[in-house]
Amino acid sequence: MKSKNDLCLLVMDNMADLGEKINSELQKIRKVDYDFRAPIENVKFNDGEGKTVIKDSIRGKDVYILSDPHNYSITYEMYGQIHQTSPDEHFMDIIRVISAMMGHAKQINVVMPLLYESRQHRRKSRESLDCAISLQILQNMGVHELITFDAHDPNIQNAIPLMSFDNFYPTNNLLKALLAKEKIDLSNILVISPDIGAMERAKFLAKILRCDIGVFYKQRDVSKVVNGKNPIIDHKYLGSDVEGKVIIVVDDMLASGGSMLEVAEELKKRKADKIYFFTSFSLFTEGYEKFEEAYNNKIFDAIYSTNLNYVPEEILVKPWFNSVDCSTYLAKIIDCLNNEQSISQLMEDNSAITSYQNGEF
Repeated sequence: MKSKNDLCLLVMDNMADLGEKINSELQKIRKVDYDFRAPIENVKFNDGEGKTVIKDSIRGKDVYILSDPHNYSITYEMYGQIHQTSPDEHFMDIIRVISAMMGHAKQINVVMPLLYESRQHRRKSRESLDCAISLQILQNMGVHELITFDAHDPNIQNAIPLMSFDNFYPTNNLLKALLAKEKIDLSNILVISPDIGAMERAKFLAKILRCDIGVFYKQRDVSKVVNGKNPIIDHKYLGSDVEGKVIIVVDDMLASGGSMLEVAEELKKRKADKIYFFTSFSLFTEGYEKFEEAYNNKIFDAIYSTNLNYVPEEILVKPWFNSVDCSTYLAKIIDCLNNEQSISQLMEDNSAITSYQNGEF
């Protein structure tokens, strides 16, 4: 086993709040008051170029770079105007951090809960393969392992056969929060996948709950492209009767959220009782107003999402939004990996159901 003193966290400014919690949880796990974070400075020049400076020695350290590439709250001044940092720029900052280490780290690991360019994971025509290319860049720079959550397509790891790729699911954390707050009858739950692509994560949740599963098939107009997508013509449902059921609609990310709300409307037409959304990442790329309206119209009951990506405070305070803290889970993952221990139990954790059945909530 490695020495516990070799662990070092390099927390990017786009993940500062969660990084502070992870550091605190690691201190609890290891019963120390030592700060595992090494200070770093990301400098932006007025023309948009940048550099990274690591303010402490990382020689011989097992380094974990923590980054949220979709944090659009990070801004800087470029040519006299305020500029929001894009995912591309956040990823470039990871490259800068690795470069700044100058090969002195014992091992480099990247913790990127929302995988950069994860939706650009396969090629259908003459289009870029951004996710594969970014992973290969990390591999070529000597990164030992990438830790991510609910990858849009876990098969993307085939692009980096020489680099470890661990994909975790926050399902147990989301389920624990739901059961603690809602007090649901487990015998009346039905898990719904909003499309064919989300079936695997829906099966994962249904297996934990030991319940049935349904799926919606999105019929799209392939002759048109609107905002980069073929518009949906109709949602066709395949599965058992939803009438009177407590429904959990599960997907990896909520972008604009239009498709998820359309699924909820279809379920309400079929007389579903309660409808909860499970999503690992909430982006709200087109704002939250339509969710506010849908909630007021009783189309859905609540959203359960993680704090693994940035969500603005104005959404966090909404009665229909529940941010589930995953800092303890991530700290346990880092602790196990740093100590070269098995992570199988963390990947297969279904303690929420056991705790609920034992009346611990």
